[in-house]
Amino acid sequence: MKKTLAILSLSSMLTTGAAYAATSEAVIPDMHAKQIQPVKTILEAPIIIQVNGAAINESGFEKTGITEPMLPLRAVAESLGFTLTWNPATYAVDLTKGNLFTTVKIGEDRYSINKMLTQLGTAPQLVNSMMYVPASFFGTILHGTVTTAGNSIGITMKEEAKKVQSTGVITSIRTTAGNNAQIHIQDTGVGGIVLNVGPDTTYQMLDGSKLTLADLHVGLTISAEHSMAMTMSLPPQTSASNITVLDTTVHKGALGTAGVIEAVREDGSLLVNGEGLTEDAQDEIVLTIGKDTAIVDGKGDPMDQAALVAGTKVVGFYGPVMTKSLPPISNAWKIVVAATEE
Repeated sequence: MKKTLAILSLSSMLTTGAAYAATSEAVIPDMHAKQIQPVKTILEAPIIIQVNGAAINESGFEKTGITEPMLPLRAVAESLGFTLTWNPATYAVDLTKGNLFTTVKIGEDRYSINKMLTQLGTAPQLVNSMMYVPASFFGTILHGTVTTAGNSIGITMKEEAKKVQSTGVITSIRTTAGNNAQIHIQDTGVGGIVLNVGPDTTYQMLDGSKLTLADLHVGLTISAEHSMAMTMSLPPQTSASNITVLDTTVHKGALGTAGVIEAVREDGSLLVNGEGLTEDAQDEIVLTIGKDTAIVDGKGDPMDQAALVAGTKVVGFYGPVMTKSLPPISNAWKIVVAATEE
């Protein structure tokens, strides 16, 4: 009976606007056999919340042991235009808006941005039958702007109907003038997308750390916010307003070779013959595959190493250190498997 009440309490968080007061004895097990204790409490010194300039009925709170204010997920996210779906099997909430999708789970400080996980330092909490998330969730994860003034927090999200999100691996960067450049992602040649960036384009790591155009290099997997409008050229071109690097580290001096796997050697290394994409890159090179080598498709999604067979088109990214043999040998830190032509 207690478990049933607890699950009904959680479901009401997303299906009704009113809060259901869970009993302090209700315990809900998560998928990892932890115990999630719904908290019934009176929120002292509530945080006033404004979304896009308008106050909402629900409030946030602060308390000892939490590094930032906690805000009601449903009330704020729906005011920003997100659709929320409660998943009773995993005690998680899915949020969607256009091409943006993320999932939050009670008690887990793991938040996803375009399939990459990050931590905010505070896990979502269930208080008075409502899920609360740290204020930074709406900035770092949902790409909004969060401002704090006293006991008030303002959250804004620029509504740009003609903006979309694309993810892909950088295959080339061509600087034109000043802070202007063309960044080719997802493929080489006439495939993929070319992102035109300029002085107003912002760059950052997944954790929010600021970057510059000079910090980008081939091989990085990025998520780009760009205009829906594209040129009719091949590849199509579009203007990017924000670029987020999804890799946890950058590899300065990275080189790239696009070609075909001529042979898979006994030690698992790949003989790739094709065309060097960067200065000092090799047209023919042997790439060793290690436990840290990322094997992905053009959009950065993981692929199995079994896809690396003779005849497969790939783009290999490696460092400037290589043997003096012919062909030279280098350690691959990322291999992109080209899409199979139908």
